Amino acid sequence: MTFSIVARCAETGQFGVAISSSSPAVAARCAWARAGVGAVSTQNVTNPALGPFVLDRLATGANADEAVAAAREHDAYPDYRQVLAVDANGKTSIHSGAKALGIWTSASGKGCVAGGNLLANDGVPQAMVKAFEAGKGPLGDRLVAALHAAMEAGGEAGPVHSAGLLIVDRESWPYAELRIDWLDEDCPVLAVARAWDVYKPQAADYVMRALNPLAAPSYGVPGDE
Repeated sequence: MTFSIVARCAETGQFGVAISSSSPAVAARCAWARAGVGAVSTQNVTNPALGPFVLDRLATGANADEAVAAAREHDAYPDYRQVLAVDANGKTSIHSGAKALGIWTSASGKGCVAGGNLLANDGVPQAMVKAFEAGKGPLGDRLVAALHAAMEAGGEAGPVHSAGLLIVDRESWPYAELRIDWLDEDCPVLAVARAWDVYKPQAADYVMRALNPLAAPSYGVPGDE
């Protein structure tokens, strides 16, 4: 019921997660990232606690394989989980339990790993990785391209209703956190892509407003002088 990609940008050091699902508010439960540390997606029969658990392990020096292995050992029901991770060196790892739902599989690329369950076919994760690696520009552009590629490759076996994009940069808060928690008719992947198109030109300004309002540009809204 979910497909996702986690990735590190080799040029900027940013980490990100792009995800979509037939379930509501998928990014709220499944997407995790920490500046300078890594990114995680925990999905299938989701245990949200595994996201912070893996990030904590990465923060204390474990690599992606070690952190995901520790999560598998820590969880009471690892056969029901999918956990994808990328660490500060761009190393990736994934655990897919034997009781993952429907068609499930994964694919790894340079600084990225994609995985899913209840997929329309087993080529979806590879399509995501291929699109990410072929993409140009900011990390968010490449993550959105991976979501589009997943949908073009078949996506989930059924319709998707939620999607999200999470990116961290240098600060303790997200550089971008865009979520579509539920859509009945329209495509949440297209909605997240549109939200990123709107947010992207302003992302650096929001960081500057937090760090130094005196140096920040105007807000560009009525009444702002």
